[in-house]
Amino acid sequence: MSSAENFVAARDLLLRHRKHYQRAYDEFRWPELGDFNWALDYFDVIAQGNEDTALWIVDAVEHDGCRFSFAQMAERSSRVANFLRGLGVGRGDRLLLMLGNQVELWDVMLAAMKLGAIVLPASTQLSTADIADRVSVGAVQYVVVSSVEVRKFDAIDSTLGRISVGAPRDGWIDLKQGYASSAVFVADAPTRATDPMLLYFTSGTTSKPKLVVHTHQSYPVGHLSTMYWIGLQPGDVHWNISSPGWAKHAWSCFFAPWNARACVFIFNFPRFVPKDVLDVLVRCEVTTLCAPPTVWRMLVQEPLVSYPISLREIVGAGEPLNAEIIERVRQAWGITVRDGFGQTETTCVIGNSPGQPLVPGSMGRPLPGYRVALVDADGQLAGEGEIALPLEASPMGLMAGYANDAQATAHAMRDSYYRTSDIAIRRDDGYYVYVGRADDVFKSSDYRLSPFELESVLIEHEAIAEAAVVPSADALRLSVPKAFVTLRQGFDVGPELARSVFRFSREKLAPYKRIRRLQFSELPKTISGKIRRVQLRQQELTRTGDPARLPDEYWEEDFPDLR
Repeated sequence: MSSAENFVAARDLLLRHRKHYQRAYDEFRWPELGDFNWALDYFDVIAQGNEDTALWIVDAVEHDGCRFSFAQMAERSSRVANFLRGLGVGRGDRLLLMLGNQVELWDVMLAAMKLGAIVLPASTQLSTADIADRVSVGAVQYVVVSSVEVRKFDAIDSTLGRISVGAPRDGWIDLKQGYASSAVFVADAPTRATDPMLLYFTSGTTSKPKLVVHTHQSYPVGHLSTMYWIGLQPGDVHWNISSPGWAKHAWSCFFAPWNARACVFIFNFPRFVPKDVLDVLVRCEVTTLCAPPTVWRMLVQEPLVSYPISLREIVGAGEPLNAEIIERVRQAWGITVRDGFGQTETTCVIGNSPGQPLVPGSMGRPLPGYRVALVDADGQLAGEGEIALPLEASPMGLMAGYANDAQATAHAMRDSYYRTSDIAIRRDDGYYVYVGRADDVFKSSDYRLSPFELESVLIEHEAIAEAAVVPSADALRLSVPKAFVTLRQGFDVGPELARSVFRFSREKLAPYKRIRRLQFSELPKTISGKIRRVQLRQQELTRTGDPARLPDEYWEEDFPDLR
């Protein structure tokens, strides 16, 4: 069989065993690929004469939005590919793509894949300094940018090929011209499945962002695991609440749903309003939904039971989701939010797949195509340790490495494993429980503490919307857990609320785990919305001795009546 036929056969096996985890896990094998270009050999083939909706974009103005069929997307992207080729974009050239959730983003992604060009997706929230760094580190030659963002490029390398989307801008080529190009695209050469295709910057939660290299197989084909985890089926209307520029957008605003021949659904909101999101879910009859924990925490503050949703599958990704939120959704809708684990460097590795028993607090089992090990600090297999992927059974969804950083690549892939820097526990039944980032786990009085575990308890408090726990220096215990928290609407910062949180902590946590210090504040986050605990840890490390209280900071000993 051809590479494309091998890919489709592997996809069909997962669709067939969608609710039969063990059969899917035992029988699935990554397809054998030689020359393979997902956009040409798969997408354009399934798009021939296919008028099913591939992309549906709704905003606050266009009530019914704009729909684009698979056939239209194939034609549009071929026109754009021919246009870009005419501008000099060729195989291996690097193109920075900085657009919002608009059809041109999908057109350019598909077009670049057809050309064999390499795309560096970028968030529109990036500053000029961020962009300059990405252009330099990524050796970018072309940029495709929303016209409202072009001023950020005024002081950046003038040799860049500059293409804008939207209102025409002086000195920029208007992408709109590209749609007059020929709809017939012919590749200049075969694409090897192992050729580089995407360069993604990591979110930078614990260190400076690194540049991850993905190939024509690692993300398009690797996301068969993500398709399986979500439970996507042909004809689904899938909404992934994610911003362009980050790997999760490619996960399930692009590859996973189109692998399943499902519709990618987008709702462009000027600002996030939970009620509007729920109204759209109902009105547009969305069948599958993926959202990060921050979104789920906001949605559960609405009366979910009042919304007659059409959802069949719902998942959470980006960071672990707390059990209390999962239970509130289940009580309202009778559907369980299924957790999953993966990284920019991988596709979905571990997950709770459809139709399987869920273990409270667990992120599930290894997904088809992935073998998972836990290794301790000495590199030995353990029941609790760093999540690692054996390289002898290297999954197709694993990155090729970090661009221009052989040292970082070697460190991540040392001792015959890819090391994730995430810590987990494997239960006797094969389910994995997330502990935290290796850098986040800390000791207090010689006890090893997981910030995620403590945070999961804290957000059960009626007043707390989000929490981040880090070690705070203590002369007696070396360090004690300190919680930084943001509040839900309707609650005010003050000593009485602090007393309530400390009391709640004492009731819910073992003595060695309980929160000893509390700070009401906004949480620092990456551009992609992940909490930067490293910043909070560093802030605490600068405090020595018996420091004065910061504004809105409370310590457990401030409330002797709790004892």
